[in-house]
Amino acid sequence: MSARNYTTIPVDDVELEGDLAVPADADGVVVFAHGSGSSRKSPRNNYVADALRDRGLGTLLFDLLTEAEDRDRENRFDIPLLTDRLVAATEWLRDSEATDPDVRYGYFGSSTGAAAALRAAARPDSGDVDAVVSRGGRVDLASERLGEVTAPVLLIVGGEDEQVLRLNREATDALAGQHEVHVVEGAGHLFEGEGELEEVADVAADWFEQQLL
Repeated sequence: MSARNYTTIPVDDVELEGDLAVPADADGVVVFAHGSGSSRKSPRNNYVADALRDRGLGTLLFDLLTEAEDRDRENRFDIPLLTDRLVAATEWLRDSEATDPDVRYGYFGSSTGAAAALRAAARPDSGDVDAVVSRGGRVDLASERLGEVTAPVLLIVGGEDEQVLRLNREATDALAGQHEVHVVEGAGHLFEGEGELEEVADVAADWFEQQLL
């Protein structure tokens, strides 16, 4: 497993903080998009990232907003802005010396970050995105773009997160490409119960391993 390295990602007139870990022989890299009020330090996303690196995948966790921007709560729900940041970070990563030109890319999005991940995957200027995983995703915030997402999509939802589960099941009618819904039985929105986050990490790692390696 490769060491995580602090990095900064220039986007427009700001610099976003990130943690990048890409093994020399990695065939795939997963870029994380956290939910509102969270950051690259999200313990849940970092747990999943550890599991992905154990499978030989690279990971990039980064802050979609600067500290100053995050103080304005409206920015946390500005999905077009978050999508732009995710696309820009992916573009930066593609040009980085840390990644091989043939590396395949995936997105892991949580809550509102899942909407940004799906919107980014739908955009032609994001390059080829080969897989998307959503954890408790607010997929309804990307509803008008779902039909343009051709990458395989895995939607992971807690069984007790009833509203989000309904929204995710409705989203499957619009997704154009391969997709699955994985329900973690008994789990709420934050997957805090025993073994629940482990299940999230395992099924996400299986999906990315299947699609990227």
